Amino acid sequence: MNARACIVLLMLCISQPANAQGFAGLGTDAEGFAIPQPGQPLDFPADHGAHPAFRIEWWYLTSTLTGDDGHSYGVQWTLFRSALKPYEDAGWQSPQLWMGHAALTSETTHQFDERIARGGIGQAGVIAEPFSAWIDDWQMTGQPKKGLSELKLTARGEAFQYELLLNADTPLVLHGEAGYSTKTEDGKASYYYSQPAYSVTGTLQLPDGPVNVTGQGWLDREWSSQPLSEDQTGWDWFSLSFDSGARMMGFRLRDSGDGYTSATWIHPDGSSVSLPNGALEIEPIETAVVEDRRIPTVWQVALPAQDLNITVTALNPQSWMGTSFPYWEGPVTVMGSHAGRGYLEMTGYE
Repeated sequence: MNARACIVLLMLCISQPANAQGFAGLGTDAEGFAIPQPGQPLDFPADHGAHPAFRIEWWYLTSTLTGDDGHSYGVQWTLFRSALKPYEDAGWQSPQLWMGHAALTSETTHQFDERIARGGIGQAGVIAEPFSAWIDDWQMTGQPKKGLSELKLTARGEAFQYELLLNADTPLVLHGEAGYSTKTEDGKASYYYSQPAYSVTGTLQLPDGPVNVTGQGWLDREWSSQPLSEDQTGWDWFSLSFDSGARMMGFRLRDSGDGYTSATWIHPDGSSVSLPNGALEIEPIETAVVEDRRIPTVWQVALPAQDLNITVTALNPQSWMGTSFPYWEGPVTVMGSHAGRGYLEMTGYE
């Protein structure tokens, strides 16, 4: 078995307890790993980089785009880090596993690819300053002293490729209590912040040729070691940008009851307010058959504290990521009290 196949096997083994111990094993015991603590201030630019003392981490960029061909597109670029042991080491002895996902979605197509690497050999990694995240030839790179405010994004798959430039001039948004984002009734949590307000330009390379695009981008940063409870089986996560300039992040973690919700309302000037469990109301109102699964692809979403009552609809219901950890991820449109676009991620649908 070659090295890459071994890494895939290890990641699949980690994901096996999904239903009994939190989605993808994220509810399993994290003995020896660091645990997020309330009141611990985030530190920039250092926290843009990796946190090997924690078990799991990701850099997650989504973008809603309009092409010069008049069509709507969505782009995803994600780098995951997962640690087998709570320490760092060099070369092939490193316990850090890296996985990258890239996708390009239109109304009629959804293309994705996956990269897997072992830490310690330079094949994948993240540097905080100047910011650089990569796996193989997929890259998300910044500029010296600019943090995450100016990024260049590249990735390619078998039938797609993209190169995007992202610029933001609003502050980072810290979710929960100053970046301490609670995920369960008993207080399990992650560190979580976002840059939700990128302006995006660039080029998509499609089978029919290049398409120039403009749009908006949203970057999520999150790390933890045991963010879920054993009975939480997946989540429904929304990042929505409204025509008014306001934005919203919201999620529900599903369990055997009503689930656990959290939301952040972001004003047009970049200031934000975090809303507690129960403030966000989400209800699936239409489903589609996706890879032999029944997946919600139209949602009613309400946030009464902000007079929000909207219908969120998938641009392409077949936006299934058939990767080592399968899930649904794709662009959405928003209608109702607020209009706009965004992204929806759904995990744990069997």
